[in-house]
Amino acid sequence: MKFQTIEEVKNSGFEGFVPIEHLRQDKSVIPSGAGVYLVVRATKTAPRFLSEGTGGYFKEKNPNVSIEELQANWVDDTCVLYIGKATSLRKRLKQYIKFGEGRSVGHWGGRYIWQLEDAEQLLLCWKETPNEDPKSVESAWISSFKSIYGVRPFANLQG
Repeated sequence: MKFQTIEEVKNSGFEGFVPIEHLRQDKSVIPSGAGVYLVVRATKTAPRFLSEGTGGYFKEKNPNVSIEELQANWVDDTCVLYIGKATSLRKRLKQYIKFGEGRSVGHWGGRYIWQLEDAEQLLLCWKETPNEDPKSVESAWISSFKSIYGVRPFANLQG
């Protein structure tokens, strides 16, 4: 996968592709099994960054970074902004969405997403991995991304 289009992501077995704003109301479509998930952006327009995002403070740590740091981490020519793992996709994505609502939730990873002006329109998709370790699958996807772009996805700060 080249990570350039949502169609490529779908062809790699990912499902869902539900806007974050819709998942805030109904998370029942998210499977409860283990797997990996992606935050993807349907538009190719330049992102607009917020100096103060909607992410929650966790252990009194400010989740926001400078606009310059966000710009430096931005990766052009990809729809994939973040790759995550979960032992329970539904539980983990519920945490992630709550963090984006400003709640103090232990989901520090992917926090740059919440400083994007269009965060609510971003899509969440997932792929269950019943016979594989989600951490290994996540690492493999991040490595694959890095082999193409030379860096991790925009909101992946580790891996």
